[in-house]
Amino acid sequence: MNNATRTADPSSPASKYLLTRWEPEDSAFWETEGKRIAQRNLWISIPNLLLAFAVWMVWSVVVVNLPNLGFTYSSNQLFWLAALPALSGATLRIFYSFMVPIFGGRRWTAISTASLLLPAVGIGFAVQNTSTPFAVMLVLALLCGFGGGNFASSMANISFFFPKSQKGTALGLNAGLGNLGVSTVQFVVPLVITAGVFGAFGGEPLTWSSGNVTKQMWLQNAGFIWVPFIALSALAAWFGMNDLATAKASFKDQSVIFRRKHNWLMCWLYIGTFGSFIGYAAGFPMLIKTQFPAVDPTKYAFLGPLVGALIRPLGGWLSDKLGGARVTFWNFIAMSAAVFGVLYFLPSGASGGSFWGFLAMFMLLFITTGIGNGSTFRMVPVIFMTERQREAAGGGPLAQEQAIKDANKEAAAVLGFSSAIGAYGGFFIPKSYGTSISMTGGPEAALYGFVAFYLTCIVMTWWYYSRRKAEMPC
Repeated sequence: MNNATRTADPSSPASKYLLTRWEPEDSAFWETEGKRIAQRNLWISIPNLLLAFAVWMVWSVVVVNLPNLGFTYSSNQLFWLAALPALSGATLRIFYSFMVPIFGGRRWTAISTASLLLPAVGIGFAVQNTSTPFAVMLVLALLCGFGGGNFASSMANISFFFPKSQKGTALGLNAGLGNLGVSTVQFVVPLVITAGVFGAFGGEPLTWSSGNVTKQMWLQNAGFIWVPFIALSALAAWFGMNDLATAKASFKDQSVIFRRKHNWLMCWLYIGTFGSFIGYAAGFPMLIKTQFPAVDPTKYAFLGPLVGALIRPLGGWLSDKLGGARVTFWNFIAMSAAVFGVLYFLPSGASGGSFWGFLAMFMLLFITTGIGNGSTFRMVPVIFMTERQREAAGGGPLAQEQAIKDANKEAAAVLGFSSAIGAYGGFFIPKSYGTSISMTGGPEAALYGFVAFYLTCIVMTWWYYSRRKAEMPC
């Protein structure tokens, strides 16, 4: 057995999955052993994360069909069913951020993916009965937050496997292709609920009715369709991924990030990138419906999350080549310009606005959120590696080796924790639209508020990271 797979306790059943030597910054180790193992873990991680996002966002499709099927929940209750997964997912990310160094990346990926079976199966049964209590639906909506939490642990895990020069691309692929779960659920669920794809095992349909239109709908498939894929992906993680002995750390060890200034600065910037992505994805259909009533939002809802997710790896790749801070700085400027474009094409006064202009500007906005997601996540490992190595300067090889280990652990925790803070955008952006519309009659006030926030991100990125003689160039 080679060094890459040797463990301290060969008799342990899990020993063959535990890597006791992991030195991705050693080019010889990386080329001979590390690269192959890292890529295998990455490509197993991606479908697990995609399914997590799909389960997290499934209520965005389920909730709009409940009234037409005979469920008698109020509009306020429906809003909470749509909003609670974002709130619970963001909160769970805070805890999931620290799980990989405690339990191991392989174990936690398999366990956290398997946990998605609870809401998927639960929704499948609950929506078959129109008398299902609202409290049951609330619990299922909260359980869908498991999917949102998985992002934090998944990104923390993958960050351990790759050298600093390739972290941006690797994290961009994991997150970008994982984020496709948002558009996947908005594209797949409307298709599978129109047929009894599971036959007698899937249960009977309910009658969907709107005006003079009636049809049979198997809304249970919105949950059941993910079950076989979740099971297969969890098994692939358990038998195909690895735990890293060098990544082990207690919560106490990781909690040092709460004393790191750059943790909080990057949380702020990630609210601007991922918070925007998930918030715009959650609110896009609603915004179309309120501003362009003649347009069917279900035809376009998946497009924004799709382009935002697909472009995220490019943000990581560009940052590996040009520097994360530079890409992030110019990207926030582009995001501000895109919001002004959205404002320009909105209906105003006697003008009915332009839906196609509005759609184009929102596609640009989603593209910039994706690029920013990749660039900010590339900044984090570089910032903490630089900071720890500066502290260890002059301390000799052992001090530098320890600095690298500490930097990787801190960066992984920050990646997870910042993703938790950013995920609250999934609740606050749609809520901002609703508040703005109720108070002013339109979403303009909310959009101007987003621009003001982006301006703070531009200044912060320039001052701390991208200007000449910045405190922490990255």
